[in-house]
Amino acid sequence: MKNIKMKLARVEKDYTQDDLAKRIGVSRQTIGLIEAGKYNPSLKLCLSICHVLERTLDELFWEEEQDG
Repeated sequence: MKNIKMKLARVEKDYTQDDLAKRIGVSRQTIGLIEAGKYNPSLKLCLSICHVLERTLDELFWEEEQDG
C-alpha cells in the first residue's frame, strides 16, 4: 500500500525525495520505494523519517482499519 501520508508530509516541508533521503542518510530510491509501498522500513528508519518530517509514527505509518 502506498504511503501517501509520508509523501504529503514531505511535500508540506517542500522536500524532494532526495532532500529527505540526504537528511536521513539513505538513498533517494529508498524513499521512493517506501512511498510506493514496495519497501517496509525498519523502526529506526521510520523514527528518523518522523523526526525529520516532524510527525509521529501513527501519523505517517499507521494504517487505519477500513470497515466493510
